[in-house]
Amino acid sequence: MRTFKVPQAGFEVSSVVLGLMRIAKMSDVEIRSLYDAAREAGITMIDHADIYGGERHKCEARFGEAVTLSPNERTEIQIQSKVGIRPGFFDFSAEHILRTVDESLKALRTEYLDVLLLHRPDTLVEPEEVADAFDTLHQAGKVRHFGVSNQTPGQIELLKTAVRQPLLFNQVQLSITHANLIAQGIAANMDGLDQSISRDVGLLDYSRLKGMMLQAWSPFQKGFFDGVFIGDRKEYAELNTALDDISAKHGVTPTGIAVAWIVRHPANIQVVLGTTKPSRVADCAAGSEVQLSREDWYRLFSAAGHKLP
Repeated sequence: MRTFKVPQAGFEVSSVVLGLMRIAKMSDVEIRSLYDAAREAGITMIDHADIYGGERHKCEARFGEAVTLSPNERTEIQIQSKVGIRPGFFDFSAEHILRTVDESLKALRTEYLDVLLLHRPDTLVEPEEVADAFDTLHQAGKVRHFGVSNQTPGQIELLKTAVRQPLLFNQVQLSITHANLIAQGIAANMDGLDQSISRDVGLLDYSRLKGMMLQAWSPFQKGFFDGVFIGDRKEYAELNTALDDISAKHGVTPTGIAVAWIVRHPANIQVVLGTTKPSRVADCAAGSEVQLSREDWYRLFSAAGHKLP
């Protein structure tokens, strides 16, 4: 498993993250098997959110019930959760952040979160309130590190006017086919090409300049939630041919190559899995160790429909 050093903090994280948003209806044995497969593959980071599971803290509670962590093992992994989405609105108030973290800790059966992310941007955010909540959580030892999810450079800079802790991570949607984050910069200033439109205000370059790690969610999705591109030979025939060719060259699955495509970028982007199958976890972990050539990386990029002007 390839690992990355977190620029502003110095600790190591796995390049692949086990996302547990789909474990609500899984048995204890199935959850433990999934977790064990991830650990065996070298994954150290576990991703949660308070809203995962259909009811608040459902997936966090299922993990806490199914996986008993020894004190030593707890120090070997990073548990990450997210806060801020409520039914019908977003909420970055100090009261909601503090209450939700306490509930997450109870559900997960742990004394602290390694990382807390602010989920979808709250346009009514008061940075001073967020700062107060982060200070309280950090000083109490309930959260060690902080970050955001789905936020632009401007939104991050606004938070930083008050927040005193480094914002280490930003979790965003990214796959070979849903790659506006990368594709826009390649087609910058190209009039008449939709790809040149900036939808994230230079987030990729901003993240590298500021030492902020990106985490890619839905790494196999065609679009927002339009199904996976791997194996879709109707809409993405050329891409799947390229995936097959390159996977044969490296001795990993096409899924592994889709992971390798993201991990290859020098921004050191983590890949957040959503699978519930231990075998796919192993496939993805194997892909994280593949170093794609520039030729193969750009072949996949173009085969996905992105333009090289």
